[in-house]
Amino acid sequence: MRTIGYRKEHPITFSASAALLAEGARFNDEIHRLPTGNTTFVPKGIFRFSSHEAANRHEIDCLVEGMARIALGRA
Repeated sequence: MRTIGYRKEHPITFSASAALLAEGARFNDEIHRLPTGNTTFVPKGIFRFSSHEAANRHEIDCLVEGMARIALGRA
């Protein structure tokens, strides 16, 4: 087995640390920058497709529609 990267586990303490508070605030800011349903262009819901080709076609259609909306908004 290969280990790629590492993660530093912070110990649980009773006293707060300014460095850990700042790290938590940065993490929270990054989480809020993740894309939402408005930027992925795929409508919410459960979709059932008869084949992988139909699912891929739906994904491409949603992306094309979203890209067209962005282009119209910028024009």
